[in-house]
Order: sequence, then structure tokens, then C-alpha cells
Amino acid sequence: MATAFIADSQLKLVFNTGVDAEGNPIYKSKSFRNVKVTASTDGLYAVAQSLIGLQQYPVTSIERNDKNLLGE
Repeated sequence: MATAFIADSQLKLVFNTGVDAEGNPIYKSKSFRNVKVTASTDGLYAVAQSLIGLQQYPVTSIERNDKNLLGE
């Protein structure tokens, strides 16, 4: 039976930086790598909230991206 374990994790903040000529929103993101794979969701959310206060643009989403490795 195959198993999976988290090999890498990163925190990503997505910002709304304005609109283009057609009125569509422009999104940019900033990733923070080397997040401990054992970090709790609540802990990462608290860190993201702290970082949001330091940013120039409004944040539209906070993401946690985990890389999983499969094996037996």
C-alpha cells in the first residue's frame, strides 16, 4: 500500500494590486518557503496575519502549499 508524507511546505499570500485596462483585477503573490512541515494551521494563519500588516496591497487569499512524496 502506498503512503504519502509531507516533504516541503510553503506559505503564499495573494494580493490584489489593481485593475488592468479592461477592468479585470491584477493578482500578484509572495511565497515564503522553508515552512516547517509540522507547523499548525493556526500558527501559519497567525504568521500570515502579522505579515499582512506589513504589506502595501490588500490580501485576497492565504494559502498553504504542501509537497507530498509517495512511497511504500
